[in-house]
Amino acid sequence: MTTRDVRSLGEFTFECGESIPELELAYETHGEFTGDNAILVCHALTGSHHVARVARSATERSSGSPRDGGGRGGDWATETDGQARAWWDDIVGPGKAIDTTEQFVVCVNIPGSCYGSSGPASTNPETGEPYGTDFPPVTVADWTRAQRRLLDDLGITTLAAVVGGSVGGMNVLEWIKRYPDRVERAVPVAAAARLDAQCVALDGIARRAITTDANWAGGDYYGGTEPDDGLALARQLGHLMYLSKDSMARKFGRRAAGRDAARDDFPVDPAAGFFPYRDVESYLDYNAGTFVDRFDANSYLYLTRAMDDYDLAAGHTSDADALRAFDGEILVMSFTGDWHFTTEQSESLAEACRTAGVDVAHHVVDSDHGHDAFLVEPENVGPPIADFLAHGTAGRAVTDTGTESGEAFAPVHASLFGD
Repeated sequence: MTTRDVRSLGEFTFECGESIPELELAYETHGEFTGDNAILVCHALTGSHHVARVARSATERSSGSPRDGGGRGGDWATETDGQARAWWDDIVGPGKAIDTTEQFVVCVNIPGSCYGSSGPASTNPETGEPYGTDFPPVTVADWTRAQRRLLDDLGITTLAAVVGGSVGGMNVLEWIKRYPDRVERAVPVAAAARLDAQCVALDGIARRAITTDANWAGGDYYGGTEPDDGLALARQLGHLMYLSKDSMARKFGRRAAGRDAARDDFPVDPAAGFFPYRDVESYLDYNAGTFVDRFDANSYLYLTRAMDDYDLAAGHTSDADALRAFDGEILVMSFTGDWHFTTEQSESLAEACRTAGVDVAHHVVDSDHGHDAFLVEPENVGPPIADFLAHGTAGRAVTDTGTESGEAFAPVHASLFGD
């Protein structure tokens, strides 16, 4: 059973001290709630609450009824303000790693986004106009507090697990830091306790691409020409952060795409006609073009700032101190080709858990896909999550050199770092 809804939670005060009169959160649920089987899935930076698709009934399949959106394999996916494809459909669903026949999955669109929850593009009920940059600054802590408000409203007081990737993994960490008694297990995937200086710098350049677009107009562009060029450039920088050198070499190399493949999104210099338009440029231009059709530039500014600002140790003496109150179990997952959130950062997080006395396993996936591996390698991501949700760190937790049962994976206590 699936529910998609938008719920009003009344007035909400953000960490910055500013309030809005009505916080609305868009959310999606899958499965049936039995009181102790709720799992919160936290989406990444530009994702949404649309985490998994829903299969059509036999009657609908035979009639050819498309419902309200095109899906893969004859199934359908409800369009979520432009994001038609469920972002973790290979992980969440009946019989999958997060099995919705046994677990009740909740995914919430974070405040500040543009997929149905309150954000800069939302209408301010006091003015009847979009908030724009009058919307309060948001933090990962605000996302977590808002999610708790929604879960309380849904009658969910305890979570069997909180799972999330990328900045969604930071959201996971904030849950076990802020509400340690409400979570039994946590899975931060391709995440870290904080972003490093290089990634903060790249995010800063991406934001400048948006704010220097003349159409940004100080954030007051709704109803007019939007800053598509700036947002497209920001997204292209983001894509570079999500890919590894090896994956880019494999996918694109230095191949030319052909001049007829060039898009007219950006002006080119006169010399461009002499040089090849390359596959990698075509890829970036295409993805930027599709992204600006579905995402809001102000939301991109707000959400990247929330990610850049996050620090697990804030308000505490260390990461370990921030985690000390959590008495559940944690599975940290990282990917060798990821330079956005590195395996070293994940190991540092796992070590903080050990110092705090928290039961933790660090599973390192050997992958050259880069940061996007948590989305594009379900065969490597799903099995460790399923095993951890079923058995915790007492599952098949052995060294990375092999497994007890000959399976193709093992959540690890002794990781690549020699523990």
